[in-house]
Amino acid sequence: MRSAANWLLTIAAAVVVVLAFEAEMAKPFRIPTASMEPTLHCARPTSGCDARFSDRVIACIVCYRISAPHRGQIVVFHAPARACGTGGVFVKRLVGMPGDTLYMRGGLLYVNGLPQRQGFAATTNAVDPSEANSTSDLFVWQHRIELKNSRFGAPPEVATHDNWGPLVIPRGNYFMMGDNRYCSKDSRYWGLVPHDTVRGKPLIVYYSYRPGPSDGDSPTCNPDTSDRPLPAITDIRWGRIGHRVR
Repeated sequence: MRSAANWLLTIAAAVVVVLAFEAEMAKPFRIPTASMEPTLHCARPTSGCDARFSDRVIACIVCYRISAPHRGQIVVFHAPARACGTGGVFVKRLVGMPGDTLYMRGGLLYVNGLPQRQGFAATTNAVDPSEANSTSDLFVWQHRIELKNSRFGAPPEVATHDNWGPLVIPRGNYFMMGDNRYCSKDSRYWGLVPHDTVRGKPLIVYYSYRPGPSDGDSPTCNPDTSDRPLPAITDIRWGRIGHRVR
């Protein structure tokens, strides 16, 4: 009897250890906005951070504890409170490391003076010129890290969606942007991401579906919609399940 009890306790302890290990190693996350199209898909970014989601990813929790994220990698992180009121979890691409100088001219991002790959939809007719030239009171934070006199030129008098910087990224912080830059509220708006708010590295998509037209973004942000009833069940993107996130 005692042997059986010990065996059960051993099994229970092993299950607890395995579950704790898995919780520490990897966790599921949902994609809350269309800002990462077409890399990652979203079903419905409503207001703020409340949303129904499309792509769901498994993220490695310890990857960025073992080594810091690098420029160009996709990062899961706690959103700054000013990004969505009470905070939340965002997924963006890291474009600026500590010490980097970033600026954007005519919608083209430059890192340390070198032009970077254009964001999704940046070169299509879907871009609204009024969006490219739009400004926001949220851009005011940029003045704290602006580089006034440099070989990169002076910052614009008023920062806009497509023209801002140069900004020097301070130690212990990252600058994040969405791949879908014309449907992305990112570090341009709500500022830098401290290293200690980084949650993990997305690895694979474990579930995805096409949203219905009433659930989706505008066609510019998320054109892949479904005309089926209950699309979360009837229009699963089977080809995306198991897709590696890069």
